[in-house]
Amino acid sequence: MDKSTRYKIFNDPVHGFITVPKGIILRLIDHPYIQRLRRIRQLGLGYLVFPAAEHSRFSHALGALELAKRVLNNLLEKDTTITKKEYEGTLIAILLHDVGHGPLSHTLEHSLIKDFNHEMMSLTIMKELNQEFKGELDTAIAIFTNQYKKKFLHQLISSQLDLDRLDYLSRDSFFTGVSEGRIGINRILKTMRVHKGNIVIEKKGIYAIENYIIARRLMYMQVYLHKTVLSADALIRSVFKRVRDLLDSGQHLDFASESLRFFMEDQPSAKKQITKKMMQAYTSLDDYDIYLNIKFWTQSNDKILAELCTRFLNRSLFRTTFFENQPTNKEQEEIHRQTKLSLKKLGLPYGDEAAAYFYSFDQSYSEAYKYQNESIWILEDENAVEFSKAADTKNIIALTEPVVKNYCVHLKEIKI
Repeated sequence: MDKSTRYKIFNDPVHGFITVPKGIILRLIDHPYIQRLRRIRQLGLGYLVFPAAEHSRFSHALGALELAKRVLNNLLEKDTTITKKEYEGTLIAILLHDVGHGPLSHTLEHSLIKDFNHEMMSLTIMKELNQEFKGELDTAIAIFTNQYKKKFLHQLISSQLDLDRLDYLSRDSFFTGVSEGRIGINRILKTMRVHKGNIVIEKKGIYAIENYIIARRLMYMQVYLHKTVLSADALIRSVFKRVRDLLDSGQHLDFASESLRFFMEDQPSAKKQITKKMMQAYTSLDDYDIYLNIKFWTQSNDKILAELCTRFLNRSLFRTTFFENQPTNKEQEEIHRQTKLSLKKLGLPYGDEAAAYFYSFDQSYSEAYKYQNESIWILEDENAVEFSKAADTKNIIALTEPVVKNYCVHLKEIKI
């Protein structure tokens, strides 16, 4: 039998050829739940700043799958006991780790369902797939939820040095063109091993880990929390806040997507559970639903909604201004006053309620390495040492301090 018929090959610009064996993994990749990830951008609205950042959650899932294969093979070469069932379960878990992401990735994560995060939906979808595939995902679900006896398998899926982060840093760096995000993936994977049931890094990989933490910090500063990305996120959230407020006031609003209508009108909560109806509506949503509705609402009779949608569609974004300290009440009142004046000049509704859609105050937060909670361990003389305490990394603590910035997103006409 020709070996080429046993595999499917994906050509990936980040990791090269990704070979997927035919069987449960490939059947999952071909499933509509996973194919939907092709229609969700990995970086949400990042493409508004970095024009080539059009890559999808699907390509990220495949990339993480490839890294999982590499590290599992490496661990097997180092005489780590990993059964065929565990090997396959880990690949399934990493493939599906982001299947619960909604449209525009993190941007609208808390705008569609209350008391919710995407990991909750990922688990719900995995359980649904497990029923469909007659229990073939049992091990993957146990690994994903950290219920499996071999904890190092879960650490590959979710930890301070997981395969998710290793892929998205490399992928996002590649497609944004931000070279500071490049990391030595092969070095990290090759120096991983299992020590007393946990993933550790051999001492010769210590500089690759230091570079990884620095790259993560820089990617947050230059990409994920870029001031224009923050502005675009705030604008689209204002769109959906306006939609909700109009519906709450009893006004009729047309939708181009019935699934989006469900979330806006019913305002479901995941506090008790994610219902079948919620999951079905959620898995029918992708980025296209959002853009289609935004185009539709540019013609809305509601001037505020039409203005917000037109601004988003034409990339006429707000400005982001950072503050050294929390803005005072006086500063906030002045921004509110100037916003009302600017809206009046633009011929738009300019009351207190209307003005609130055109500015917002928030904080950006990034923490490259949470060494006090979860740790990266370096193996020195058969002893695991927490990374920040390992040799030659005494200054790493300064790089891992949380960075919190207060900011205001506002009309460009406003002077602060």
